[in-house]
Amino acid sequence: MKVGDRVRVKESVVVYHHPEHRGQAFDINGTEGEIAAIVTQWHDRPVSANFPFLIQFSKKFKAHLRDFEIETI
Repeated sequence: MKVGDRVRVKESVVVYHHPEHRGQAFDINGTEGEIAAIVTQWHDRPVSANFPFLIQFSKKFKAHLRDFEIETI
């Protein structure tokens, strides 16, 4: 997977920061978005992020996910 790929969440992932459901548990399983970034560096130093894929689902909603939680469309 690379930046710009369209992806779909294939696992049950509960988030609490969804703009329409702020502060409430919301499952994003089946939601589609685009890979905005793959986190490999921070301040020019390599990092091993637990959730390396930053997915942009809408203008106001992004989430960091693991590779086994998403699939390319």
